Parts: sequence; C-alpha cells; structure tokens
Amino acid sequence: MARGQRDHHHVYVVELDPKVASIGRFRNANPEYRDGRMCFYVGMTGLTPEERFRNHMRGYKGNHFVREFGVRLLPELYEKLNPMSYAEAARKEETLARALRRRGFGVWQH
Repeated sequence: MARGQRDHHHVYVVELDPKVASIGRFRNANPEYRDGRMCFYVGMTGLTPEERFRNHMRGYKGNHFVREFGVRLLPELYEKLNPMSYAEAARKEETLARALRRRGFGVWQH
C-alpha cells in the first residue's frame, strides 16, 4: 500500500466552553488547570476533523463533553500536522494533549 493511501488519519482539537472546568471528572483529569484558561478536547479520527466534529455534536459516537460543551474546531492547532498514519495520529494526539496541559489548559481526550 502506498504511503498516501494509509495516511488518512487526523488529530483535531475542539474548543470547549469553559463551564466544562466546573465538572469534577474534567477538573480531576486536569490538576494543573489554571482558572480562566481555555479548555479543549483532543482527538484523532479516520474522518476529516469537520465530519468527526459533526458526529460528536449530533451524538453519533460522540464524546459527552464535546456534545455538551463543544464550541468549534481549532484548525490552527492541528491543520499543519495532518494527515498521518493511525500510529502517528495516536502518538500525536497524546503529545498534543500533554503539551496543552503543561501550559495550564484543560484537556479531555478519549
């Protein structure tokens, strides 16, 4: 299989309404969160980020935090990274989430 055929996975970042930070489960996953900072959902998908975001918002295989608190995609945080292989996307999702958390942002990932 040619490289381009298997490199169809994407990482994506969704801005979450800051109200999500008041939810215990989210807050517990982000002990370094600084009040007033942005909150994000970081994920990976074999779809386009736009298709995956639509699925979240309509509840199809969606994450609760995205469905309830999702504001918009933030392509400026991921666009230059995509597309990539499944393995690369899995690593990049983790790396991106960790980097955002280190900067004091609230982050949820699946």
